Amino acid sequence: MRLVVGLSGASGIVYGIRLLQALREKNVQTELIVTPTAKQIVELETDYDFEEIVSLATRVHPIDDFESAISSGGYLADEMVVAPCSMKTLAGIASGYASNFLLRAAVVTLKERRPIVLVPRETPLNAIHLKNMLQLARTGATILPAMPAFYNKPKTANELVDFGWKSP
Repeated sequence: MRLVVGLSGASGIVYGIRLLQALREKNVQTELIVTPTAKQIVELETDYDFEEIVSLATRVHPIDDFESAISSGGYLADEMVVAPCSMKTLAGIASGYASNFLLRAAVVTLKERRPIVLVPRETPLNAIHLKNMLQLARTGATILPAMPAFYNKPKTANELVDFGWKSP
């Protein structure tokens, strides 16, 4: 299995980090794209070293790498996940505005009708956010907001973060 993983500049970067850790444990190939703001969020919200996160991926692609194979519909990735997905990134995907490589990969994923999961982490949501999410859901994207549950009686922050992910 091969997944494209995008980390965009929203709070909740730990969702993307935990995803990369879980995928590595399952030996899933990952193509990682990180926005500059996501890198800043790693420093603000976590104790992780950025290089430690990058080392979890099979390959890392620069945000301005429009020549990479994964920007083409001919590249056979099984799925794409953007976690967390900022409202800016969500809006770019919804409008098809591929101004960076993360957006380009997401637009190609939708174009090729491959599964894409977007993990928005924003509150409160306004009508524009909801409209963009609805538009993406109608085009086949799965919208999986970062909404931890408590009925499983989580004891750690990681248990909160891990809730809701299906096994890759």
